Amino acid sequence: MSAATLPVPSPEAQAHSARLTQLIQQEIAANGGWLPFARYMELALYAPGLGYYTAGARKFGAAGDFITAPELSALFGRTLARQLIQIMQASTSHILELGAGSGKLAVDILAELEALGALPERYSILEVSADLRQRQQQLITERLPHLADRVHWLDALPDEISGAVFGNEVLDALPVHLVRWLPSPASGRGAGGEGLYDPVSIPAKPLTLTLSRLREREQELWERGVSLSDSGQLCWQDRPLTDLALLAAAQRLDVPDDYLSELPLAANGLIASLAQRLQQGALLFIDYGFGAREFYHTQRDRGTLMCHYRHYAHDDALFLPGLQDITAHVDFTAVAEAGVDAGLEFLGYTSQAFFLLNCGIADLLRAVSPDDVRTYAPLSGQLQKLTSPAEMGELFKVVALGRGLDAPLMGFARGDLSRLL
Repeated sequence: MSAATLPVPSPEAQAHSARLTQLIQQEIAANGGWLPFARYMELALYAPGLGYYTAGARKFGAAGDFITAPELSALFGRTLARQLIQIMQASTSHILELGAGSGKLAVDILAELEALGALPERYSILEVSADLRQRQQQLITERLPHLADRVHWLDALPDEISGAVFGNEVLDALPVHLVRWLPSPASGRGAGGEGLYDPVSIPAKPLTLTLSRLREREQELWERGVSLSDSGQLCWQDRPLTDLALLAAAQRLDVPDDYLSELPLAANGLIASLAQRLQQGALLFIDYGFGAREFYHTQRDRGTLMCHYRHYAHDDALFLPGLQDITAHVDFTAVAEAGVDAGLEFLGYTSQAFFLLNCGIADLLRAVSPDDVRTYAPLSGQLQKLTSPAEMGELFKVVALGRGLDAPLMGFARGDLSRLL
């Protein structure tokens, strides 16, 4: 779907986007007329008071732009709670949730932990959005007022972490760099792209790398960013890649010529930061994505970048900044490698379907009598959406990394997919 066919925002929403666009235009001008896409994405999502996640518009559920698993069913949080119990029993009675969205997942987890007699001593939430933090506090106070004093909000990661740390659909919302692989002129295959810009007019020299994992060839690397057109509108522009961290990440990949994709330096940095702080316990991340071989498949040559606006999905990330979500699929190989490189133990990788089934989601449904149609039928449908390969069951994956745990995690007892990393 093209941005031109999306629902028209209200005048107030358009004015809000115009303010954020002006901020982005000013930063582009202050940075020599160009911003890396990662910085643009950071501003579009997290600019204080203006970004998609930091402004006041509703984002989750039927009234928002997309529906997450916790919004779909309490079964998700109730099942996840069982895995968190095992981690806390093997480490300490603490939970840290990264990016708690509407707060619905925290409510479902805490309610289930209370029912099972396994409440944590402390439930912490790291939330960068003041608006979402307020909504989380309000929901927890309304639904679980007697547990509100157990929940604490953090502005930054603590120096030391122990217990269970998890994030549901967090990694996909972290800024990504866009890199384009083009054949080197020396290879005789030509370079420069699709006529969107003139590489000759850009004085910097692109970094050239030689890949030899499958075959040796020379390629030039260009970074895609955001610039301003002659009329002052946001537009795409590729520039020679000069960032050494991006080069190091790109050198680990083998992709064909004329290939555009995302490199998740921010996600890798988050994993490394958590690893430095984790004394004992486990990190769990649930998100949509693939291992590197599938993520960088030859047929996925335009990347995975996707935007969500009023339950419509499209690929124009420059459309109405601040009014739409911008996401990229997760490279779970990069996540696992970032954790292992930082000293963590790889604990498992599987699909959401296997993870939830391993943790007992079917048992929760079996506890309800099929004769209770008004309760059983909706729960059965929700379980189907959470676990079906045609719904969320296969696209969403779960990865675990940890330190100081003796027993395997229950969520990965069956359905090991580590061979795909």
